[in-house]
Amino acid sequence: MSELKIPKQRRVIDRRALSEAIASIHGAQSDRGRQAIVQLLREALDEGRAEIAARLETKPSSGHECCAAQAFLVDQIVRLLHDHVIEHVYPPGNRSSSERLTIMAVGGYGRAEMAPHSDVDIAFLTPTRRTPWCEQVIEAILYFLWDLGLKVGHSSRTPDDVVRMAKEDLTIRTALLEGRYVWGDRDLYEEVRRRFWSEVVQGTEREFVADKLEERNSRHKRMGDSRYVVEPNVKDGKGGLRDLHTLYWIGKYIHRVRSASELVEAGLFTAQEYRSFRRAEAFMLAVRCHLHIITGRAEDRLTFDLQRQVAERMNFADRTGKSAVERFMQMYFLQAKRVGSLTGVFLAHIDEQFAKRRARRGLLAGFKARARDYRGYRLFGGRIAAPTSDWFRKDPVRLIEIFQIAEAEGYEIHPDTMRQADRDSKLIDNTVREDERANALFLDLLAGRNDPETVLRWMNEAGVFGRFVPDFGKVNAQMQFDMYHHYTVDEHTIRAIGLLSKIEKGELADDHPRATRLIHRVASRRAIYVAVLLHDIAKGRGGDHSVLGAEVAEELCPRFGLDEAETELVAWLVRYHLLMSATAFKRDLTDPKTIEDFVTEVQSLERLRNLAILTAVDIRAVGPGTWNSWKGQLLGELYDAAQERLRLGHMRHGREGRIAAKRQTVRELLGEKEELLEKYDDVFTDAYWIAEPEDIIQRNIVQFHVARGLEEQLSIHCEFYPSRGATLVSVIAADHAGLFYRIAGGIHLAGANIIDARIHTTRTGWAVDNFLVQDPLGKPFSEEAQLQRIKQAIGDALANRVELAPQLAKRPLPRTRATAFEVRPRVIFDNKASNRFTVIEVNARDRPALLNRLARSLFESQLIVHSAHITAYGERAADTFYVTDLLGEKVIAADRLSAIEQDLLSAASDQRQAELESA
Repeated sequence: MSELKIPKQRRVIDRRALSEAIASIHGAQSDRGRQAIVQLLREALDEGRAEIAARLETKPSSGHECCAAQAFLVDQIVRLLHDHVIEHVYPPGNRSSSERLTIMAVGGYGRAEMAPHSDVDIAFLTPTRRTPWCEQVIEAILYFLWDLGLKVGHSSRTPDDVVRMAKEDLTIRTALLEGRYVWGDRDLYEEVRRRFWSEVVQGTEREFVADKLEERNSRHKRMGDSRYVVEPNVKDGKGGLRDLHTLYWIGKYIHRVRSASELVEAGLFTAQEYRSFRRAEAFMLAVRCHLHIITGRAEDRLTFDLQRQVAERMNFADRTGKSAVERFMQMYFLQAKRVGSLTGVFLAHIDEQFAKRRARRGLLAGFKARARDYRGYRLFGGRIAAPTSDWFRKDPVRLIEIFQIAEAEGYEIHPDTMRQADRDSKLIDNTVREDERANALFLDLLAGRNDPETVLRWMNEAGVFGRFVPDFGKVNAQMQFDMYHHYTVDEHTIRAIGLLSKIEKGELADDHPRATRLIHRVASRRAIYVAVLLHDIAKGRGGDHSVLGAEVAEELCPRFGLDEAETELVAWLVRYHLLMSATAFKRDLTDPKTIEDFVTEVQSLERLRNLAILTAVDIRAVGPGTWNSWKGQLLGELYDAAQERLRLGHMRHGREGRIAAKRQTVRELLGEKEELLEKYDDVFTDAYWIAEPEDIIQRNIVQFHVARGLEEQLSIHCEFYPSRGATLVSVIAADHAGLFYRIAGGIHLAGANIIDARIHTTRTGWAVDNFLVQDPLGKPFSEEAQLQRIKQAIGDALANRVELAPQLAKRPLPRTRATAFEVRPRVIFDNKASNRFTVIEVNARDRPALLNRLARSLFESQLIVHSAHITAYGERAADTFYVTDLLGEKVIAADRLSAIEQDLLSAASDQRQAELESA
């Protein structure tokens, strides 16, 4: 696909000089000169790569030039080897007509589009099979290429082979489509090309297009099915180079074009779209070349650790609110988005061209179906189209209207009209943005009852969304440089709107039963849709995006047509959209003060309903697997407690009433064993009864009874706990200092992550500790062997059969990519969050046994941990502890808090991890 001449070619490689040097070596050393020739060419190859890398460093976005130069370098090496082998190693003498050989480049090499460590894909063409001279020459050339360290994909074919295999195999057909003559017998190459087009391609165009699109869809699914995944594959990911290649292949197969520029003449792209095609391709190729040079291998994944380095090499710099790597990745995603837009337009045109051919040839030849008129637009075959090229210029509000109609009626938008909308999106100015009708149409689309997600994505692809809502335009293609968020901000937002629509239609009732009920009870459905649209609108501006977003909401909501009450609600929801998840995941929900503080902020049932819905779609839209039953359970508990407090003005039951109600439920759960409740009634404290759910209390009582009957000093029970999406680990042991951190260490040694912990001591001095654990992927342990491993590891830790610190330090971090991020440890003390406890929150890089190290630090600071709540946000962990001193009091003294903080920071630091690993 390369359309470039290589400047100063001899600086890359001087074939004439090398050819003379090879002849000289061969003449002087005869057969012993092979290694010298290999050494000469290896040095030429290294020098050529160094020259290309230097050119890329000088012009870091010159992807086309870099790739074309790399292909040129390989061409010259291959030509030199061919000439040397047939002239000096296997001179043919009087060659027969079958002793002919052609070297053809295929695949990326055939496109003359090679990154520094791309494979060299070669097809050797021979007139007939098994010609000894041809086989010897091919083998000799290949051995030279391998000795040079090149990764070669090769085949040896006759013209008959090429035709037969290309008919049978789509991959071979695609590779040959890009076949390029490199060296050897030109007539043989031309014969193969002629037969390929006449015998393979002719009449199979529709089949080829269908197969390539199916192949593309399968590849997208493998790669995450979104062009906005935060660690994209530059080559195979959605919106990447392979998608551009697919357009070229289809265009070439149907229209016989030899270069991408000819797609304009074929009517598949406008000149402007072709320039976009080239810009996107140049950027992607440059990124790929940088990846190969940085890693020294064929690396196409733009992983977190490489993103920083590529951004630096491509001269991106920090700006207020956005780091260099975030600016680089925003540019990447803008290019990927452009590839998506081009793909849509291109494929729709191909489809139309096929439809016209069918109509000309079929039974209905000569019959022309008439387009129907709909509100001035043309409707044909389920597609809506602008009737004239100046339709949007005459009334730019139509740029909003057409998307609203498409959503409401379930139409697709004609590719020509999408192209027009893209071209005319710049007509959207402040007059259009303030237009009452335009805003009413936008709000109808946003809260549409059909498929707002898909149509908003089209609107975004056309550039209309960002023009009409400039604040949304600012987060377009903006990534969040962390391991928690899977998508760019705009993609996350559009997905959240789609989830909200699905919840409203009852399609996610199994996963979100509460939100499915609540959405039909909110006072204003359009307010919740606007809140979802705006919840992340101020990311990347510097400062708290929730506070800044609320200010944006106060400006935008009246423009959209929301009344004062709706505006106030949306602004509050944006300001506090993280409140519910932070409270549910980081605070003790059995502590009445937690509920009181939450309710004081929420203040109304209407806010609570909306916040619960917003929280659910926000978490789920972060990425696959982010929502789970454990999070749903915690959010549900918080919602129920807050709803009761808001509805009644107080908690339904006081402390004694709540304990009495729990006792009754536990009695029913115990069934025939209800006498155990009376037997151990005085053993468990009121704090235990308040803190634990009834089903866990029932399990603990039975376990406690069995342990006491056997006079066990240690009882460990593990079971799959499906309602929480986790595994319940209950440990009963004689209480002693340091028990918690040792149990935590044992659980970590077994390969488990603790997501919640409650620590209790009975009135008779026994520890009853309950942990919820998951595997590193957020899944519960359920197999008996896994449960036994956890039990064994805890037992070993408590019996001092293992040295915890060095063993834990050896365990690899489940997500090694976390090292690409800087996470400074932070310790926050809160003596107002609970009436009984000091609440300590530690934020740090997630790593093996972090909880164990923090718990040990608290033990060494002479603190008693009563409960622990563990939350992970990608590479960042937020562990919260409810603690008292040894006398059961809060920790208030400033010097004591300062000392605890320093110890915790040391325990959480990367330096401490390094010390443990070296110990």
